[in-house]
Amino acid sequence: MARLFQQPLVYALLGFGAFLGLTLHADNFRGPGSAPTHDRVVISSPVLTALYGGDRFLAANLETIRLSATGMDGGRTDDFYLLRAHKVVSELNACHENNYYLANALLTWGGAVDEGGNILEHATLCRHWDELPPFLLGFNHFFFDKNIHEAQRWLEIAAQRADHNADSFRNFAIAIEVEQIEDEKIALDMLKRERTNARTARLASMLDKRIVRLEGLAILRDAQRRFEAETGKPLSHPQELIATSILEQFPQDPMRLGYEFAEGRFRMKKVRVAGVEER
Repeated sequence: MARLFQQPLVYALLGFGAFLGLTLHADNFRGPGSAPTHDRVVISSPVLTALYGGDRFLAANLETIRLSATGMDGGRTDDFYLLRAHKVVSELNACHENNYYLANALLTWGGAVDEGGNILEHATLCRHWDELPPFLLGFNHFFFDKNIHEAQRWLEIAAQRADHNADSFRNFAIAIEVEQIEDEKIALDMLKRERTNARTARLASMLDKRIVRLEGLAILRDAQRRFEAETGKPLSHPQELIATSILEQFPQDPMRLGYEFAEGRFRMKKVRVAGVEER
């Protein structure tokens, strides 16, 4: 009986060994200096399923291992190969956790935003318990596409699935919409409405901090308008507001990011990551 269970695994490993041998032989046949980018073979999902004895889950597992080991060439990612290979793994098993991790890291952040998003969407539908794929989709729609409506839709799906992160996801969804509003008074009104409708005390507390932070920005901008109306000249440095007694002190930001004065206007500081802000 044990031998019967071992046979499919032996056949699968032999098939994988033969495939790997052919792949290595093909790489050696190309020889040094030849272009490896657009001629790498990616086997279709039906053929892979057959090669692995009809077990598409085993095929997905081993293909993910293989492509994670072969997706780099000379320190550079082979984008065209990864694009096709991750799609095949998603067809074999859309629930594959490592596949959507790698697809988001290598495809989406490598410039293939739509293709990485498709794999994340399939993972979201398949992994109906997992909050991470819809959160990544929401973040990517905000960061890459600037599509606030789509970002909020996926973030709400993530929040509905989450046990501990639901309030953080909803807080983020509200924040990205508020930040698009140039008029701080309108933004403040919207934020207060969201605070009134907050589902939990924890979310309300998060929004309270955002309200105080935005009120601080409103104070600074009102003080600037008053200074410029009274002096007839533009504000050149925030310290002038203290020197003219328009402000006794600068408002404190409860989120500890603070404010900045740039290009003649007060604004809230944001977290900046080197190498990412340029995107």
